[in-house]
Amino acid sequence: MKKIYIVEDDRSIRDELSKLLKNAGYLTEELTDFKSPAEKIISSDADLLLLDINLPELNGEMLLKEIRRSSDIPVIMVTSRTSETDEVLSLSYGADDYITKPYDPTILLLRITAVLKRYSKSASNQTYRGWSVNPAKGALISENNEIILTKNEMIIFQLLLDRQGEIVTRDALMTALWDNDEFINDNALTVNVSRLRAKLSDAGCCDAVETRKKQGYILK
Repeated sequence: MKKIYIVEDDRSIRDELSKLLKNAGYLTEELTDFKSPAEKIISSDADLLLLDINLPELNGEMLLKEIRRSSDIPVIMVTSRTSETDEVLSLSYGADDYITKPYDPTILLLRITAVLKRYSKSASNQTYRGWSVNPAKGALISENNEIILTKNEMIIFQLLLDRQGEIVTRDALMTALWDNDEFINDNALTVNVSRLRAKLSDAGCCDAVETRKKQGYILK
């Protein structure tokens, strides 16, 4: 059973989160003493961290930066801040996802499932044309180089890789990305596939993604 660590200073929200997660089949642990929080989080051996930004005497983004010095625990920022700057900063410091309050409980659970799935995939040591695939980090890694993919490019690439040699329909890709506001139309998917194709080409994987008109895409 997966354990989720909750860092939230509002007790009512913390209790609500804990109840939601337990009902969904997760174990939970909560931070109630905010002295040396990074040490407590890392020593908890949790499978995922839900981290607020506004915390007593510290900033959640700075706490995330500290955690990332010694731990690759999956992190989802759960915060009332809606600034795009906060989201970009959190992701640059190593957050795996970012969701704002008030959140839809179903969406939060789906985000948790998706992040845990990506980390589970990274443990399988997948490779593609000599590159190690690290979904948790969102990267293709070789001995001397590293290609960073955005979260959405990684989702697309992972789905194509899992079904390599098969046609993956546009509908299937849209479904995988359905909870992301960026993907509100078909054109946005085309743009992101093009960006993924360009990054794979930069990695020496030319013609990696083939378009099948009116059908979808194939990873060769």
